[in-house]
Amino acid sequence: MNWFSKLLEKNTAAKKPTPRAVTSAAENPSSQPTDSAVSKPSATHRQALTVAQLKKFAPLRDLDDAALSSLPHLSLTYAKGAIIFSLGQPTSSVLYLLAGQLSMQPDSDSRYQIDADSTLANLPLNSGSRCGATATALSDVRILEIPIELNRLWTDKSQESANCVELIDIQLPEPINGSRFFNSFAQAYRENKLRLPSLPDVALKLKDAVQKDIGIRGAADIIQLDPPIVAKLIQVANSPLYATEISINNCHDAVARIGLNATRNLVMGISMKQLFSCTDPELMKGMQSLWKNSLYVSSLSFVLAQECSNINPEDALLGGLIADIGAIPLLHFAEQFPDGGPSFQELQTALPYLRGPVGVLMLHTLGFPEQLGNIPHQAENWLYDSGSELTMTDIVILAKLHSYFGSGNARDLPYINSIPSYSKLNHGKLNPDFSLMVLKKAQNRVNAAMHLLS
Repeated sequence: MNWFSKLLEKNTAAKKPTPRAVTSAAENPSSQPTDSAVSKPSATHRQALTVAQLKKFAPLRDLDDAALSSLPHLSLTYAKGAIIFSLGQPTSSVLYLLAGQLSMQPDSDSRYQIDADSTLANLPLNSGSRCGATATALSDVRILEIPIELNRLWTDKSQESANCVELIDIQLPEPINGSRFFNSFAQAYRENKLRLPSLPDVALKLKDAVQKDIGIRGAADIIQLDPPIVAKLIQVANSPLYATEISINNCHDAVARIGLNATRNLVMGISMKQLFSCTDPELMKGMQSLWKNSLYVSSLSFVLAQECSNINPEDALLGGLIADIGAIPLLHFAEQFPDGGPSFQELQTALPYLRGPVGVLMLHTLGFPEQLGNIPHQAENWLYDSGSELTMTDIVILAKLHSYFGSGNARDLPYINSIPSYSKLNHGKLNPDFSLMVLKKAQNRVNAAMHLLS
């Protein structure tokens, strides 16, 4: 069972309450203490860790040596049973587990354990401005404390890469660095020779027009230029999602019923589906899988924005839809590569390193606003901190993390309650019951979207 399953696991069996003795925090870590119950460290060490020791942890491993050398940090020691921090507690530090074992109790009936020798200990225990769980020492522990300014340092570095549309070398990881295919792809990217697929003129014109507050008639005039899209819009407007007793049969009435933003996103979805296509049978299966996953992430983004933010759900839907758009040029390049390209499984291994810069380039080329152009690069940057306010990028990050629920890929990902995006939600909103509701609603939207866009 992966960590996300454990986090969402609910004990639904009815239990008859029985008297029991009061236990210590270590014996009963599920009890949530108040801030005043948080323990003080038994010892504080200012001896600096070496750069090599710091690079064990994410995202410290991706910062340069000079930045790490000047990064202030403390080593704190706590005795068994100590409460390191409590759920909802404001914090100005990012914490890591150096030694020992911790029990973590989020806003859930279930808790999880972190051991210092596990891969999850390389991730922050908490990196937001509010603690997403209560941490109790199951043994004597040592904690690495770094000022929360680390988030800004890391975000500035990742944002610098996201904002750079200059074609520079893509840093390929060791497993694929010696591959002729991936080196050829990186060279084509650097020399601006990638064949980037283009959206239909109708989709691009409508995107620009909606940003300029065009009216329903103006939008309908643009869409009329593409009869297949007109037919699909009328079909959607008469579907159970929107239908009334009155059937419609023209583009203007379809746009009026669906709404301008929803029409823009539907046209974009219809157009983007055409991009997820190729002639190679194996790659086509991969394209279809990527398309379905994009629909899932967009639906999760819509539901999360609708339920726990002031962000327009239709805008969040589009943000989720374009999160993995950088995968499309890679698969098209593989299809056209002489002597055969890598398998789809090999391409999937490389996607985390390539879809960000390629996706940013593609959206920049298509003229998408910066608010959306940032998303492909940051969508799986779990420790990205956009600031004190919840943003669309935060919504897509949370949606992406939700999308891994139930998959083997979730094992080495951070607990959702430990990332900066989570701490910006209304306290207690994203608990297991809420997450399950989000997943169910999103799946219902995916099923409807797959039917409408087929």
